[in-house]
Amino acid sequence: MAWTRTYDGDEPQRVNKWLAQSGVCSRREAEALIGEGLVSIDGETVEDAGRKILKGQTLTLADKAEKKLGSALTLMLHKPEGYVSGQPEPGKIPAVKLLVRANLMGPGDAPGRDSKLAPVGRLDEDSRGLLILSEDGVVAKAVIGPESQLEKEYLVRVRGQITDKAIGLLRHGLELDGRKLKPAKVNRVEDQRLHFVLREGRNRQIRRMCDLVGLRVTDLVRVRVGPIKLGDLPEGKWRVLTAEERAALIAGKNA
Repeated sequence: MAWTRTYDGDEPQRVNKWLAQSGVCSRREAEALIGEGLVSIDGETVEDAGRKILKGQTLTLADKAEKKLGSALTLMLHKPEGYVSGQPEPGKIPAVKLLVRANLMGPGDAPGRDSKLAPVGRLDEDSRGLLILSEDGVVAKAVIGPESQLEKEYLVRVRGQITDKAIGLLRHGLELDGRKLKPAKVNRVEDQRLHFVLREGRNRQIRRMCDLVGLRVTDLVRVRVGPIKLGDLPEGKWRVLTAEERAALIAGKNA
């Protein structure tokens, strides 16, 4: 069934901007769909990329448009320790080796040899948890682009004395590589376990942050990226993201 939605904004808005804000696609993708005659308003095909939609009007994407937007694969993997998320060095095992049919949870099929899947955000070899991989440049930009505001959530077990001063510094006050870190949400959830929520992803950031306050990370699990939660996906297993999850990522939503 074709994607249909009625515009309820008070001010007229460009179609491409509204589609992007709705998490359907990027502005550039919207302009391409318009150019192919795959977008209509109240039954009339939109021909002008600058066309504005008015309150009460209904926009519809043709079935072909939805197929084009959904053709690029995006998936989530529960990465175990011992696997690298990116291009491996000699002797290292890439996480994509786990993307086989036997490890798939839910509908879909294993990516083919010609797949252009790439990790969207790093997850170190000695860390585990949620890793998103995608062929979709729009998804990648939404998650790791310079304007992304998506949160990344972690559960971290540490060794050392967790003081109020240390937590205060972890929340705001540390620098890495000569640059001040963005404020983070950090709370103690158990004797030696911390809960982190970050809006950036510097190289080995949490481990290095903890080192600066005298703590040593012994276990790190990423449990959420924006609206996507690891949930009960077993370690080593993967599943394909739904169209709704893709839209939530593109729209920049957080859980």
